[in-house]
Amino acid sequence: MNYLARKLESREPVSVEQKPVRAEQLIWMFGHSRTGSTWLSWMMAELENQERWHEPYVGMLFGSFIYERLKDNDKLLNNPSFIMGEPYREVWLRSIRSFVLEGAVARYPELREDQYLVIKEPNGSIGAPLILEATPNSRLIFLIRDSRDVIASRLDAFGKGSWTGQDRDYSTAEKLNEQTKHLAEDYLRVISKVQEAYEAHPGKKVIVRYEDLRLDTINALKAMYGALEVEADVAQIEAAVVKHSWARVPEEKKGKDKFFRKAQPGSWRDDLSPEQVKLIEDITGPILSKYY
Repeated sequence: MNYLARKLESREPVSVEQKPVRAEQLIWMFGHSRTGSTWLSWMMAELENQERWHEPYVGMLFGSFIYERLKDNDKLLNNPSFIMGEPYREVWLRSIRSFVLEGAVARYPELREDQYLVIKEPNGSIGAPLILEATPNSRLIFLIRDSRDVIASRLDAFGKGSWTGQDRDYSTAEKLNEQTKHLAEDYLRVISKVQEAYEAHPGKKVIVRYEDLRLDTINALKAMYGALEVEADVAQIEAAVVKHSWARVPEEKKGKDKFFRKAQPGSWRDDLSPEQVKLIEDITGPILSKYY
């Protein structure tokens, strides 16, 4: 149980009068959901110089507001009276920076100066450009997975009886294809924003493909830490990989309708119809051609 959870359970006040967390200590993990972010962040958190912040949704808070709710509303976005208006961009970016760093201090007051905070944020990845612009000295992991596998996994997660409890109706090919199209458009929208953020980010950054992690986890992690210029003990990496290997997941927790579904790159060939594959490839083609 982390510091914040202990305080909430004991009903003691949470103090923010702690040593500050620096932006240089943040390692953002942006990408889409169902790309292996849970697995990767669990492994990273096993290293002694890293802690894990599980999905603060800060990217959704600001990103959905600016990039979706106010999309193309140039009149408001350029209005100096608007709290996030362009004339005062530097002001509110500093506020976002403080919001993140103070939130980190409150939750991880024992974070040492030589430690890093891994922020797993797949569901806030739409806001990656704003978050990284506000924290230019932070580090970035752009975690990506083949869109066809991501969407196959999400379709399973949203189906009736699955672990998310969403119970969406796939009773006809039309309904299934409509949902496939929607998820493909969502994938493109989110990954395009992460790509935009990655290209603009001046700090240490790395692209990590899920497929490479599955193929050779230890060497993929070594390469990732090398690009981020984060010291990582090899013995700790190897132990983390073993601890969180697919083989260690209990059989009753694996399979269809489960959080741990297949972990098998390319399984979309068995999961999707030709019509679904074409829909996904037509929509997410720019991402597939760039990274696959």
